[in-house]
Amino acid sequence: MTSPANRRPPSGRRRDRHGRGLRGRLVPATVPLARTKAEIFDDLVLDTVETLEHRFAKELAGVEFAVEDVPPDLNVYDTDVLEDGEVPLARLLPGRPGRADMAPRIVLYRRPLEFRAMDHDDLADLVHDVIIEQVANLLGLDPDELS
Repeated sequence: MTSPANRRPPSGRRRDRHGRGLRGRLVPATVPLARTKAEIFDDLVLDTVETLEHRFAKELAGVEFAVEDVPPDLNVYDTDVLEDGEVPLARLLPGRPGRADMAPRIVLYRRPLEFRAMDHDDLADLVHDVIIEQVANLLGLDPDELS
């Protein structure tokens, strides 16, 4: 019998002597379950943006689209913020005329949008509607003209 002073310190990994432990990922990377909510949300945004860029390539050439998890903690928002009650869903940051480094940017807030959706299809529709609303605001068009 070994004394406590002669024992090896426990390491971070434990040895599985009988082969019953996990050997790898539970879900292969090729299965849709392996994708995170953020990756799925990004794909929804890209689908809508690609559709709009095919129709309005010239008008949307310099526009940047971004996704943030939550809106920043600002007390005052511009009029270019799309809100649901008190919670911002998206924000349009128009570029500054004469400054090439300030391109127009549309920012979607992932968590508030996911919270308002009942399921994946509802989230896809909501993301589409929010992007259409913000692009219409940027281009000075009616959202019905973009749909």
